[in-house]
Amino acid sequence: MKFVILALFVAGAYGCGLPTFPPTITRVVGGDDVRPHSWPWQVSLQYKRGSSFHHTCGGTLISNQWVLTAAHCIGSYTYRVYIGKHNLKNDNEEGSIAISPAKIIIHDLWDSYRLRNDIALIKLETPVELSDTVMAACLPNYQEVLPHAAPCYVTGWGRLWTGGPIADILQQALLPVVGHSTCSKSDWWGSLVTTSMICAGGNGDLASCNGDSGGPLNCQNSDGSWDVHGVVSFGSSAGCNYPKKPSVFTKVSAYVNWINNAMTKN
Repeated sequence: MKFVILALFVAGAYGCGLPTFPPTITRVVGGDDVRPHSWPWQVSLQYKRGSSFHHTCGGTLISNQWVLTAAHCIGSYTYRVYIGKHNLKNDNEEGSIAISPAKIIIHDLWDSYRLRNDIALIKLETPVELSDTVMAACLPNYQEVLPHAAPCYVTGWGRLWTGGPIADILQQALLPVVGHSTCSKSDWWGSLVTTSMICAGGNGDLASCNGDSGGPLNCQNSDGSWDVHGVVSFGSSAGCNYPKKPSVFTKVSAYVNWINNAMTKN
């Protein structure tokens, strides 16, 4: 009950996972420009090089002061979090705001060799005002497991194809969930994939790609709200859209307690 009250307090009048401008979604598999501000929890994590900032990863706003991303996205750079963005090329986009991190918390069991516990939290320097263009996604229930073929959507500004340019306009793609029993087969990802990860896609057509890391796997509830079920973690070195090598996400439901504890203590 404490978590429910906290979630309602943080989300305020807007509620989590319910965009003012609902995404245009179909069951057709295809990567598309999104409807502007239809994924208002999507953020661009940007690092400073010289006097300018550059997109490196995605992330998900989960409260008015916390962003969820991947541990492998974090290095020794100066970062900013750009919220409410649609077009990365538009520096004066209405409804968007860039905020510096006050603190970055990487999971203490992050294993970069085996890609385990690839999750991190960013506390924003100041709370962001929730609006039509800036909202929080909902968190799933602890240890919730999505069924095989559940329709979820990956969003991000990652490369449009293997080796291609990053997107200017935020993209979305339908990536059906691949159950663990399938994804852990020897000719899929095998033992590299754990039950604390989610696989999605793998048809050889669509996948997350470089630059999507840290961003959300968005899955819709029966009431129409959206949960962030995954954090983009890794894909195949053979290419972003490789058959039987679906995109792999950190399973957020396995880390709900870690997320809540970290936010409470910090």
